[in-house]
Amino acid sequence: MLRPMVIWVLGVDSSTKDPIVILKELDGERTVPIWIGLLEANAIASELEGIKFTRPMTHDLLKNIMELIDVEVTRIEICGLENSTYYALICLCHRGKEISIDARPSDALALSLRVGAPIFATEEVIDECIQMDLRAEPEDKSKQGKKWQEVLENLDPEDFGNT
Repeated sequence: MLRPMVIWVLGVDSSTKDPIVILKELDGERTVPIWIGLLEANAIASELEGIKFTRPMTHDLLKNIMELIDVEVTRIEICGLENSTYYALICLCHRGKEISIDARPSDALALSLRVGAPIFATEEVIDECIQMDLRAEPEDKSKQGKKWQEVLENLDPEDFGNT
């Protein structure tokens, strides 16, 4: 069964110092924490913050191509968790035909933000993953954690150049 999710937190894991995106059930309290790379965090953060670049970034390019060939992203599914690796599907509709494409969750989430596609996670993934305490302070107070938090918070289109 698929459960509707929303991006709840994009921040830095206090123990690993890695960027993390936390999905939360739309109508519940369970979470899905997904550790991601810095570039993927930037792609998600820039869209969450409404930062527009002079040139299309990878996920914007993909969105533009799909619009040109009349492909709609119907949903994103976080569908698997094996050996601490999450799996996702980008579900598409083209000429009435449903198509699912394997994707990294971070790429699927960045794309979903750009096209307004809903995000879902399977019950199995939610049950398998570590639940995050949503009442806890999400920000890492260590020196390294503050550095990562500043990087994510201070994204500037100029950081990516004009090409």
